[in-house]
Amino acid sequence: MTAIPLIEIEGLRVIFHGDDGRTTHAVDRVDLSVANGATLGLVGESGCGKSTTGRAMIRLREPTEGKVRFDGIDLGTLKSNDLRKMRRRMQIIFQDPYGSLDPRMTVGSIISEPIDTHRLAQGKARKDRIADLLRIVGLDPKYVARYPHEFSGGQRQRIGVARALAVEPEFIVCDEPISALDVSIQAQVLNLLTDLRAQLGLTYLFIAHDLSVVKHISDRVAVMYLGKIVEIGPPDIMYAGPGHPYTRALLSAVPVPDPEAERHGQLRVIDESGDDYLYAGELFRLVDLSPSLKMRTAR
Repeated sequence: MTAIPLIEIEGLRVIFHGDDGRTTHAVDRVDLSVANGATLGLVGESGCGKSTTGRAMIRLREPTEGKVRFDGIDLGTLKSNDLRKMRRRMQIIFQDPYGSLDPRMTVGSIISEPIDTHRLAQGKARKDRIADLLRIVGLDPKYVARYPHEFSGGQRQRIGVARALAVEPEFIVCDEPISALDVSIQAQVLNLLTDLRAQLGLTYLFIAHDLSVVKHISDRVAVMYLGKIVEIGPPDIMYAGPGHPYTRALLSAVPVPDPEAERHGQLRVIDESGDDYLYAGELFRLVDLSPSLKMRTAR
């Protein structure tokens, strides 16, 4: 039985126009869907369009073309008031735990801002809600009067998670939520997000550039290259036998905790032009990414 998608995008395009007249196709005709209660991992190198896709899915970035449907509702048709109500159901955790928190606001003010915006609680109920959110993300409620500069990077990201949970959303875009953290802290935040998904029935779009990270949290993985989805499928199948040369390149860059294997391993890279890919002595051309030629879909 096919799971019903909570959010789906169809023919999504996001084009940026530079001051010099040049245009950049950040997202180019992307089709994706995320089933209710599932996690879709979106991976690719920096600048491939991952974050732009995630932000367009919740209309933090207006799409140039295409449709975004959340629970069957076309977000592009919503006016400001209706869109604000819909934002209760969609939230985002930003990549930078330092730049995403206002240094002039206390933790309590940061977490309560979305609660106040949507008028979800007042008085004692509001204070209790903030305290509960801090406990849920593993922080002491006594921290409510502290400022962001008094916390470590991992603690700041937990505050960002609490802020996203404040309005009880159904869908969360996790925009590289662990990439700016120390390696020792990354696993803690990743485990937190996994536990929250199970406890609260959340749906994630988990954006990352490290394939080894999304393997442990995702039900499906989509690989993005130059604004297009080049491969998508269950992580076990994709890791066992990636069908696209770019996916193989990403996998070859994942560090292996074995010095001997690393010493004899082969790093597969894309050349400076970004168009050609050399794998096992064969030159692949990646300009034409049409499904019939370069895309494999595993279901």
